[in-house]
Amino acid sequence: MTPAKRPSRRDRIRAQLADLKLPGALEALDPILSSVDGGRFTAAEAIEKLLAAQIDLRNNRRLQAAMRASRLPAVKTLADFDFSFQPSIKREQIDSLHELSFLDRKENVVFLGPPGVGKTHLAISLAVATAERGRRIYYGALADLITSLEEAQAAGRLQQRLKVLTHPALLIVDEIGYVPISRTGATLFFQLVNRRYETGSTILTSNQSFEEWGRIFGDEVMATALIDRLLHHCHIVNIRGNSYRMRQHADVFNTLRNNPSTTEAETSP
Repeated sequence: MTPAKRPSRRDRIRAQLADLKLPGALEALDPILSSVDGGRFTAAEAIEKLLAAQIDLRNNRRLQAAMRASRLPAVKTLADFDFSFQPSIKREQIDSLHELSFLDRKENVVFLGPPGVGKTHLAISLAVATAERGRRIYYGALADLITSLEEAQAAGRLQQRLKVLTHPALLIVDEIGYVPISRTGATLFFQLVNRRYETGSTILTSNQSFEEWGRIFGDEVMATALIDRLLHHCHIVNIRGNSYRMRQHADVFNTLRNNPSTTEAETSP
């Protein structure tokens, strides 16, 4: 009787990775071992590559789960942000925020500036970095968050809704100042901010200065109390510059202006 053939080392490693439920490392195994056989990787480098492949898969899964649960409208990263177009931003401040130590200190971040300067991009990039660390996030435009609170109040579930919005390590409140807020909505939002005060970090973006928040929320006293809690432990990023979206329109206009024959060709019958 022919003795059973012993599995090769490659097969044994593959089985061990499968048993440990490391699909990222398992998928990367063959090309990494081929590089070892070809002398391009040392054993230590191969181990590092396998672990990195597993970590990348884990982070991608975390991000996908966070996208589903947090309602992030898109994935925007710091690497995609064009600092050269917004020189008013202090790069070292943004880099420091992306180290995420403000989350551990339960501090807030407020991005102020006119429409289109990158406030939402930077807010989302911080949310993405937070999700990649395995921390829970939640995103909402101010008007949508208030609508959800008003609906919860009408259904007798306000406390449950406040609890849901208080739990994430990071809450992103986008587009403050674009839509007027009712007094009831302002009161509900104040309750949310008060619940999160010193218990979790909140990122807010607004196209209006703090002096205008009384008008936005329809109550100067309410706005003052809101700002007081938000700014007690807070990093403010004031962006002064042109709109990215307007730049894109300008690029198209300049292309058409510099190539009038293209325009004529496209519009001719």
